[in-house]
Amino acid sequence: MNMQVNWNYPTQIRAGAGRVAELPALCLASGMRKPLLVTDPGLAKLAMVTDIIDQCRNAGLSIDCFSQIKPNPTGTNVADGVAAFLAGGHDSIIAMGGGSGLDAAKAIAIIARQSCQLWDLEDVGDNWQRVDPQHVVPVIAIPTTAGTGSEVGRAALIVNETEQRKVIIFHPRMLPEHVILDPELTTGLPSGLTAATGMDALSHCLEAYCSTYYHPMAEAIAMEGISLVKTYLPQVVADGANIESRQQMLVASTMGATAFQRGLGAMHALAHPLGAVYDAHHGMLNAILMPYVLKANYKVIQKPIIRLARCLELAPNFDAFMDWVLALRTEIGIPHSLATIIDIERFPEEIGSMAAVDPAASSNPVTFTPQQYQVILEAAHRGSL
Repeated sequence: MNMQVNWNYPTQIRAGAGRVAELPALCLASGMRKPLLVTDPGLAKLAMVTDIIDQCRNAGLSIDCFSQIKPNPTGTNVADGVAAFLAGGHDSIIAMGGGSGLDAAKAIAIIARQSCQLWDLEDVGDNWQRVDPQHVVPVIAIPTTAGTGSEVGRAALIVNETEQRKVIIFHPRMLPEHVILDPELTTGLPSGLTAATGMDALSHCLEAYCSTYYHPMAEAIAMEGISLVKTYLPQVVADGANIESRQQMLVASTMGATAFQRGLGAMHALAHPLGAVYDAHHGMLNAILMPYVLKANYKVIQKPIIRLARCLELAPNFDAFMDWVLALRTEIGIPHSLATIIDIERFPEEIGSMAAVDPAASSNPVTFTPQQYQVILEAAHRGSL
């Protein structure tokens, strides 16, 4: 693979090792003079962030950092970020991190200069039209994990603490104007997080592929993204310094978020309330839930999964694909049961009800009732396929 490449889909993307060094010049060329760098607290302390801040200041940019963001970002985090943005007189945002940092940054950017409130922009009906597009803050996104693909997403998942649910905030202009995919920024990610975020990328591609909505481009992108995960996720978990594998997983992550314009499904419908209620890692939740949801969807997805298995050079049947998913999870250290990361003996009925009305449920190949979601959840908790 040519490790220094640019492309424009679905936005301006610069991919390659060391390309984060282009950030100051990119800011200046984009008319950004006072960016606010939004990231998570762990990254804010690392050299990769402090070096970027120094480089930007040396280029004449007036840059500050905001990092008060939880792993599942909340409305309070976004409000605090907006306050920092306005107090500093900033004109743009550099979003850097995993899904939490990127989602919080995009939410700050969409709401900072608006007269409406954050929850007014929940992805329901035409709520997005409440935004004045002239006051949307420009964003440059720099992912440091290969999982969520939020750098090419037009939405952000933010926890409404009052309602204990994840809310999808959506607007077409939430898509960052520029993305830098630099694999060197991901080499320090521990193997466990590399595995969980990589499985999140797989869940995006797989649920988009299984969706029954007609979107042939998204379907094709999803299939290639799954192929990249099959080849490169085991490699990058085994050797986190493998730059090519890191780059290919960043691409797979970006492809997953591009593909899920076709829709997601029951993995995410369950992961969203579980993440909101238990503050568990989103990628790990999807990774554990994956085979249980595949089994529940079996009757409807059998035919497309057989086609996918052929493309992955597996035996052309559903069982071969399921065996690959289970073997991959074992190889990279994904637990088989939800009970290993959270205690969901509380509120199983509540989670099932929340999943059934989650936006991701609408594009699952099967329409599950709250009770059926509860059955899936309990099976995943026991680790019983």
